[in-house]
Amino acid sequence: MLLLDVDGPLNPYAAKPCRRPEGYGTHRLLTPRWEAAERRRLTAYGLPNKPPKPLRVWLNPDHGPALTALPFEPVWATTWEHEANDFLAPLLGLPVLPVISWSDPRPQPEGGVFWKTPDIVGWARGRPFAWVDDLITEADRDWVRAHHDGPALLHRVDPRTGLTAADFTALAHWAAAAPPGPAGR
Repeated sequence: MLLLDVDGPLNPYAAKPCRRPEGYGTHRLLTPRWEAAERRRLTAYGLPNKPPKPLRVWLNPDHGPALTALPFEPVWATTWEHEANDFLAPLLGLPVLPVISWSDPRPQPEGGVFWKTPDIVGWARGRPFAWVDDLITEADRDWVRAHHDGPALLHRVDPRTGLTAADFTALAHWAAAAPPGPAGR
């Protein structure tokens, strides 16, 4: 399985605001959750009648075919949750993907472990996975080694560049070398 975060790997949000990375297109999206959050923010600022501003998202349309060409089953591992299928998958040329639903309230692991990590390990249930995210640290790798029985690659992607050719190569090499688990690679 290839667990996909959106903001960072697919949407290089940390790139210079006035210059999107090469190959990326700009999309203005008003998802229901973003709209609700913007309305709460505007109301808090005393502007309840001001229309919410759409979220700027940079996406590279080449990433959809490149992801589906990898020997993985792609899965959304993003706070976009099901909105990734509704809003992003069509722009990337991806099919509807399975979605990891996050615990509510979010886990509060210790030692610098990212809040997504325990949910991802629980969801994987020992199956091999590669996870791409911009917030992965060595603490997450250590936590996964201690709590996950199958092979796992935690691959950090620079949120200023998004996925690069080197990232796709690293994922393909890991998939070729990873031993099959209970549900395949």
